[in-house]
Amino acid sequence: MKLSNFLFPESREPALDERVIDETIQEARLTEQLGFDAVWLAEHHFDGICAYVDPISFAAALATATSRIKIGFAVAQVSLHHPIRLAEQISLLDNITKGRIIAGLGRGTAYNIYDYQGYGVPAEQAQERFEESEAIMLKAWSGEPVEHHGKYWNLKLPMLRPRPYTRPHPIIIRSCGTEESMLGIARKRRPFMMNVQSLDVTKRRMDLYRQTLRAQGMTDTEVTRLLEDCWVWRNVFVAHTDAEAERVGVPLFQEKLAAIDAIGVGGLIMSFRLGPMPHELATSSLRLFAEKVMPQMRMKGARVMHRGEET
Repeated sequence: MKLSNFLFPESREPALDERVIDETIQEARLTEQLGFDAVWLAEHHFDGICAYVDPISFAAALATATSRIKIGFAVAQVSLHHPIRLAEQISLLDNITKGRIIAGLGRGTAYNIYDYQGYGVPAEQAQERFEESEAIMLKAWSGEPVEHHGKYWNLKLPMLRPRPYTRPHPIIIRSCGTEESMLGIARKRRPFMMNVQSLDVTKRRMDLYRQTLRAQGMTDTEVTRLLEDCWVWRNVFVAHTDAEAERVGVPLFQEKLAAIDAIGVGGLIMSFRLGPMPHELATSSLRLFAEKVMPQMRMKGARVMHRGEET
């Protein structure tokens, strides 16, 4: 199971924005140094819940601040963007990072109406805009001329430049907040990312995802490969003692990460900086996870792989 850090820093007041953004760049560098597989970026506007606001612009900063770690969007709110502009930006990032971009795409926020109001997009149009825009982006990434006449966009261009570094396009993953949306993704034979759910809900959805993929005629090997690109989200806090973790972290963390690994999810998206948590606490938790928890999970994964090879 791949391990990652969801960079989702809250800034409680405008005067703190610059400091929190700088701290988040430092946290991304540290995440790479500690051996994590990916960092993830959110998109939320106007309320400070995500200090850097725009994952596309911030990914460009992280592209030059890091050299190995993958950079994913969880998610880019496609309904708020011009599809050709977004396709260009992601293609450019894919070239700068030499294929390190995971294009997590979604329709937009489910709870912040200001995002839609600020961009002049009616919230009720979000899903339709997302579907149409994603189709346009896939056409643009094909390297062929694009002509599109749809409900929201009428576009004509000779070719998108630069073409993506990753062919035919960067890895695309969709968010799903409900079981219905997850099943829709499965029917399209595509990977997904799941928001925070209980272990029981996660297991049930993963079982349904596998069943739906097999119903599409996919082999067990093809299902396994697709699962490797699926991710689930959890909040994490690690301290030197259980007492300290219970006192400082979120007291309702009850699930064990090993149980998630056993479900067969490809990757775990973990938030270490919880809301306005001080940077020092978040990075301490991140370091402790890398030092104390990650080696055990890597070792367990290696043992499972070895047994699989033996059988």
